[in-house]
Amino acid sequence: MTEMKVLLECSELCRNPLEDGDGQIFPPEHFKEKYAVDEVHFTPDIADVLAKMKPSVLLTLRGLNTDSGSTCREASFEGISRFEVNNSLLHPVIVECRLQKTDMELEVLRYTNRISSEAHKEVMRRVKPGLKEYEMESLFQHYCYSRGGMRHTSYTCICGSGNNSSILHYGHAGAPNDKTIQDGDMCLFDMGGEYYCYSSDITCSFPANGKFTADQRAIYEAVLKSSRAVMAAIKPGVKWTDMHRLADRVHLEELLKIGILHGDVEEMLKVHLGSVFMPHGLGHLLGIDVHDVGGYPEGVERVDEPGLKSLRMGRVVQERMVLTVEPGIYFINHLLDKALASPAQCGFINTAVLTRFRGFGGVRIEDDIAVTADGVELLTCVPRTVEEIEAFMAEETSKPFSPISSQKL
Repeated sequence: MTEMKVLLECSELCRNPLEDGDGQIFPPEHFKEKYAVDEVHFTPDIADVLAKMKPSVLLTLRGLNTDSGSTCREASFEGISRFEVNNSLLHPVIVECRLQKTDMELEVLRYTNRISSEAHKEVMRRVKPGLKEYEMESLFQHYCYSRGGMRHTSYTCICGSGNNSSILHYGHAGAPNDKTIQDGDMCLFDMGGEYYCYSSDITCSFPANGKFTADQRAIYEAVLKSSRAVMAAIKPGVKWTDMHRLADRVHLEELLKIGILHGDVEEMLKVHLGSVFMPHGLGHLLGIDVHDVGGYPEGVERVDEPGLKSLRMGRVVQERMVLTVEPGIYFINHLLDKALASPAQCGFINTAVLTRFRGFGGVRIEDDIAVTADGVELLTCVPRTVEEIEAFMAEETSKPFSPISSQKL
């Protein structure tokens, strides 16, 4: 067996600490132990070291993340032009390696979920009408960093209240979580901390004042029923597209009971009515990227149907995959108006009842799961039922909002 040699690029080792004040330069032995690798070389020496090895080709990592649409940045160094380079062969191999998590990776993902779950609970403790959405974002970030050493979040925090909870990617620079939370608002907070590059992705939905109205309860419990039906069905061998369709079916059945819809669910499915209320996909792979690589390998195409075309994974579920399960029901005006104008869809909608939900916003329940040999391991741990949420928030309503103190684990 040929010995594998690992080159670790440590650009910080190249600098002179006396010139830039960056402190001690550690020797190669330090990084061998830290990263458990065989060889470490200073960055300026890479070309000379490789030249002595006389490789026939250098493999660099460049390829498309079919989920996020991003292309990973290819490694380079001074002198790489001296070698033959292949930047396409390695990516599909690494993608398959990242698809199923090792025991160590699962431990880190359990940790990111534990800390992020506790941070969500801290937000639920402190939220109240009159505060800004960004105060809740700041509180989440502070908890993750001070209690869990998680310096970064996995993505831009989504802290939607009221109608903002129907904006799927709210929180960006154009809508920076800046609304004042109102009494009676539903909150949809989608936030996840990152630890050593491993992501979490959790969404909690709850009333700002801690008490569900009848309509809020109905929509929330419809989404919760969908989430639990999907998680009960997930196991190795099931198709992820079928899990999305299951979530759609449960949503339509529940909206029928609420009175927003009427008619036959099978006929509703034929005209893709579920995508009016859940226009995004059920969930995605999770790991080093929050939308992890490998959702659509070569030969697996997206289903070109409303809702399903936004599904971020088309594979069959495998053991040791880590996935998000994030069904949601939203009342998005332009999608509702489009459905009401559609001859195929409008006949299923009870306009009088729907009017009551205009401005409601949305509910999403997002959990992270690891697929086991016969089901799933739930990584996320937050209050989920209406009763759990109301009881949890009631216990904490007397506590004033204030920054939490720093505390070591």
